[in-house]
Amino acid sequence: MQKLFSWASKWWPGLIPLAVMWGFAAWNNTLPVEADLSARSSAALKDTVLDKTRIAVDGRDVSLAADAFSEEGRRDAVMAVEIVPGVRLVDDRTRLVAEAKPFVWNAERDVVRVTLSGSAPLPSMRARLTEAARKEVGGVEVADQMGLARGAPPRFEAAAMLLLDQIGKLKDGKITITDTKVNLSGMARELGGREAIAAALKNLPEGFSIAANEIKAPPYIFQAYKDPVAATVTLTGNVPDNNVHAAIGTSASRKFFTEKVVDNLKASIGAPGSFSTAVIAALGALSRLSTGTLVVSDREVKLSGDALYEGAANEIRAGLGKDFPKNWQYKPEITVKPAAGPVDGTVCQQLFSELLTKGKIRFANRRADIDPDSAGILDRLIETALRCPTTNIEVVGHTDADGEDVFNQALSEKRAQAVIDYLVKAGLPASRFTAVGHGSTQPVAGNDTDEGRAQNRRIEFLVR
Repeated sequence: MQKLFSWASKWWPGLIPLAVMWGFAAWNNTLPVEADLSARSSAALKDTVLDKTRIAVDGRDVSLAADAFSEEGRRDAVMAVEIVPGVRLVDDRTRLVAEAKPFVWNAERDVVRVTLSGSAPLPSMRARLTEAARKEVGGVEVADQMGLARGAPPRFEAAAMLLLDQIGKLKDGKITITDTKVNLSGMARELGGREAIAAALKNLPEGFSIAANEIKAPPYIFQAYKDPVAATVTLTGNVPDNNVHAAIGTSASRKFFTEKVVDNLKASIGAPGSFSTAVIAALGALSRLSTGTLVVSDREVKLSGDALYEGAANEIRAGLGKDFPKNWQYKPEITVKPAAGPVDGTVCQQLFSELLTKGKIRFANRRADIDPDSAGILDRLIETALRCPTTNIEVVGHTDADGEDVFNQALSEKRAQAVIDYLVKAGLPASRFTAVGHGSTQPVAGNDTDEGRAQNRRIEFLVR
């Protein structure tokens, strides 16, 4: 017996490395099996809709953890792994994605980005919504802060896609779907954007409705800048239609007799009521300034610049709003241009002649009422008369040959006197002026054309 124990004590230590070698071989053979089962289980799930999928294999047992979007989808995923050849047991650790009640989705735009938040019903739909937002606002950052949740109403994706089409029309704002109710707020990027969004919302999928649409239109802006150095009046901004556009252009051409009218206006919807009336009246005030800026924003008018003399400044400040429609606001910021130096009679005559060559004093047809469009040239004539205070001036009226001679003679005298009355009202002494009328006896052009007759209807200033 002693010999037996002595022999055993010599061989049993050799079993230890054999056991280690056997364990290593078993482990080494198990690793490829587990890796293969893991790969085939993952492949079996390729057609299922899951989120946060995790697969762990222990021998031939598979642990499946995932978030499913329906009970049917969860069961299908477990079954797909169970039938993988070689799988003995599936440890089902799947669960359903939480249901959102109510189901809320948001798209919000600010100056620098579009942010998508709330819930999306599927990962693939979340990706499609994000991509659609990027295409709509190309170049603007899109932040995806959406979570995944069950509970989306039918046709949710169609509704969300239609609403994302409107994001590009917003300067800023927010669009929200709450179950089947849609809320919109913010500012449209351009005039007409609000109306375009409202039209698009009529195509929401069946079952969806607008709970609130508070999209605002941007200010409706018209601007005019009078530059005496460049001798231009530049019109920019918006007009409601081509007819109003033409009317404003014609009025500007009549009022600004020494400046070239640069017309950069464009037709846009959204003009306030009585837009044309207010703009044409404001252009009349601008025409009386040496330099000035006119800004019409919705129903607010701002006019700034230099009047040619103190009396004109007071008249413009006091009279700016008289021709505006009700509920319009106005803000005149009128200063007075520094007075130019005095000149002698010869230079004074030259200045009068140059002004009346460039523009003309207009009257109502066959009457002595001065057309309001003549305010700009009359202010220039007054400014010139102030520079030669010691001269006496004849204001001479002429008519065309239409009508009877007696009527034309009287009309020419009345028109000359109407001009003097305007000058005296502005503060010039009446004693400096004499009204003279020549009727149609001194034409400067033929009376057989409209153009010739228009040239003959004129006022002259003669320094004596």
